[in-house]
Amino acid sequence: QVQLVESGGGLVEAGGSLRLSCAASGSIFSINVWSWFRQAPGKQRELVALIGSAGATNYGDSVKGRFTISRDNAKNSVYLQMNSLKPEDTAVYYCNALGRGRNDDVWGQGTQVTVSS
Repeated sequence: QVQLVESGGGLVEAGGSLRLSCAASGSIFSINVWSWFRQAPGKQRELVALIGSAGATNYGDSVKGRFTISRDNAKNSVYLQMNSLKPEDTAVYYCNALGRGRNDDVWGQGTQVTVSS
């Protein structure tokens, strides 16, 4: 089984920065796409950023220019650098690893990011 373990969440003031990490362990499959999602209370889960196997990235409109996703294939990890944080960024952030197989879709446990005003 594959497990994704997240770290790096916490409390930060508006304008500050955080760096989230997500590492895969166990019987890992070949990860094609890494993604970060977030879910705020009372809201649906939304895509924050994704990065493909060749390094192509996409971002949600609300985080463009502020967040950067990166991956380290040797470490089976994905990262989310979050700068210029806003209170509306407050949410639980989840990493996701997607492979080619129908069962190759794994989520991290979630990490809380709270941005104070």
